Amino acid sequence: MNTSEIKLELFREIDQLPEDLLLEIKEVVKKMSAASSRNVPTKKKRKFGSMKGLVTYMATDFNSPLEEFKDYMP
Repeated sequence: MNTSEIKLELFREIDQLPEDLLLEIKEVVKKMSAASSRNVPTKKKRKFGSMKGLVTYMATDFNSPLEEFKDYMP
């Protein structure tokens, strides 16, 4: 069952509920959305030099022109 089908099924079930239960559901959904927004991890600030030493090898012809681009070069 995909997300659209789940939402449609929930909507149909909610549509048949009395007003007092709708208000309860509204409060539950509000609490759940507040809780889920608190659980979103924050990104750590990147630091310069944090990847130092990660590249351990670079080919000697790294900066030489690629054969595939010869047609585009002067």
